[in-house]
Amino acid sequence: MVAFFKKTSQAAWFNNFVTAVIVLAGIVVGIETYPSAVDAFGGPLHIINELILWIFVAEVVVKMGAEGSRPWRYFADPWNIFDFAIVAVCFMPVDASYVAVLRLARLLRVLKLVRALPRLQILVSALLKSIPSMGYVALLLGLLFYVYSVAAVFLFGANDPIHFRSLPLGMLSLFRVVTGEDWTDVMYIQMYGCANYGYGGNEALCTQSTAYPVFGALFFVSFMLLGAMVILNLFIGVIMGGMDEAKRENEQMERASRREAMGGSPASDDAGKLVEKLDALQEDIQALAARLKKQEGERRLLEARLAEREKVEVKP
Repeated sequence: MVAFFKKTSQAAWFNNFVTAVIVLAGIVVGIETYPSAVDAFGGPLHIINELILWIFVAEVVVKMGAEGSRPWRYFADPWNIFDFAIVAVCFMPVDASYVAVLRLARLLRVLKLVRALPRLQILVSALLKSIPSMGYVALLLGLLFYVYSVAAVFLFGANDPIHFRSLPLGMLSLFRVVTGEDWTDVMYIQMYGCANYGYGGNEALCTQSTAYPVFGALFFVSFMLLGAMVILNLFIGVIMGGMDEAKRENEQMERASRREAMGGSPASDDAGKLVEKLDALQEDIQALAARLKKQEGERRLLEARLAEREKVEVKP
């Protein structure tokens, strides 16, 4: 029986079937957002939801059974804990006042699609691994927001009370600026003064119009350069680093699973080491191919330049 559960849990058809059920669960949750559809098809939708729930229960049973005499190893994987929690919440005795909790649990079933798609799972793992480093980048960005917001309130608060009347409002306005949402309008108000730009229909708020034609432009352009083009790109760099780490861990897990599938004997250990060497050799070959492709492109470019030079020299 253990062999049957293990073979089933590792079968491609089983994983594809679970993925299809997850997609179906997402479609059903979307249909339930339409009251008219619920009134017309409430019975069939309820039956489908129950069927989906029991399929997920069967998935848990199969994966726990694949662990043999140590079913608690199923909970060693955080994704398995997530799947089990979703199934458990759906069995909670809820009344009408807690129906929203049940609907939320049904909605969370769509997130099982992350587990079903390995590439998507690597991406989510990379994001989770990047959170600590992203915290430091967020702290740096917060300091930048705070310094610029305080300066903006002192300098532009009287001229532009809509955007810089207070520190929280100033930080919110700068968030709008760093996202690029009509940020030039905020800059032009400071450059030309609220009496000349941007306060049409709000003239009563423009009581101390002051123009900063040079400093206003420098202030917002420097903030965009630092905030949008430098610090926000640090987030991308951190995430890319997390992607590389998540890929390496995923490859190590695949190698470990292959060794475990071979039985964990000395021969399988040797085979695992051979697989690792082959994987490393494949990575080296791919890097060499990329290097050769780059050199080939440089060679063609050099030949083209030499050909152009020869044409110029041949001309009388």
